[in-house]
Amino acid sequence: MLAGISGTEKTLHQGGLVLVHSVSLAGVLCVLWLLLSGHFHEPLLFGLGIVSVVAVVFISRRMDVVDHEGHPIHLSWRALLYWPWLLWEIVKANIDVARVLIERRMSTDISVINVKATQKSELGRVIYANSITLTPGTVTIALDDDILTVHALTTGAAEGLNTGEMDRRVTAVEGTS
Repeated sequence: MLAGISGTEKTLHQGGLVLVHSVSLAGVLCVLWLLLSGHFHEPLLFGLGIVSVVAVVFISRRMDVVDHEGHPIHLSWRALLYWPWLLWEIVKANIDVARVLIERRMSTDISVINVKATQKSELGRVIYANSITLTPGTVTIALDDDILTVHALTTGAAEGLNTGEMDRRVTAVEGTS
């Protein structure tokens, strides 16, 4: 993407990206603070909230964690399309786990399987592993390069992972680098 431009231009481009990520991080933190605190009309608390956000962004920049992996704004719109699907999968898996518990057949279908991840970046593979763990009845035990070791409570949960639907959707969220 940055091939054919000088070192100074690359530095300016990367500095601009850090600035964009910093502003985006500040915006997200401000919205989160307002939603969690509910202090819209008290000037002192509102000011302290802004000072807190500025301090967190400053410290994050000094730690060099404000980047495309630490604050992945490039995934925003694709992730917004993925979350409803993931929430529906979590609901379905909750029903499946509740059914297993009610029927008391917990120990009969437990399995440990290996699943291949097709994501290109480490961030994409981590999103995939966390999505599996968020879905009740499955837990990602290990992530080695592109192989995930998953503990599945039921045969249905293991078969659901083997279809590759979640893998395809996470790869779509990741997009092309």
